[in-house]
Amino acid sequence: MTRFTFEFIEKKVRKKSFGVLTTIDSKGRPHSTGIIYAVGSPDKPFALYSIVGENYAKVRNIKRNANVSLVVTFPHYWIRFAPASYVMFRGTAEILPDNDVDGRWTMSQTRIGRMNLQTEAEDIGTDLAYIKITPEPTVFCHGVGIGVMELRGDPANAAYKVTIPEDRR
Repeated sequence: MTRFTFEFIEKKVRKKSFGVLTTIDSKGRPHSTGIIYAVGSPDKPFALYSIVGENYAKVRNIKRNANVSLVVTFPHYWIRFAPASYVMFRGTAEILPDNDVDGRWTMSQTRIGRMNLQTEAEDIGTDLAYIKITPEPTVFCHGVGIGVMELRGDPANAAYKVTIPEDRR
């Protein structure tokens, strides 16, 4: 049993806004790209959202193959030589229209999300859409919540998993 809960990890992930999304391209190869994300309402099943241009490669990839992963890193800003901690979600993604109520609400909950919502489609040369990521129940974590000295002393035990509760799936 891990000493950390999903609620602890969700709180940490809500404080962040940048992650690396991996999709599968038309040749079956991984395609990773940075995204600005936000976490959906705590009153609904757990989901992550991003607003993107409809013609982006990640959108085309998701339309062909919905399997994705999202890695959120937690760098050690003051101790640069220490490896970053991370949370990795694996699941499926769907493309939603730019008028999706949940997507719009979710992105409006963070400052950078609000900035992205102000982006006009003509500014980026394409229509906008939301990516909604629905993770599998198991969330993979490494080092989140563990102090640098503890990581240094026992790095093999830095990896752990948490489970999204049934009522949040």
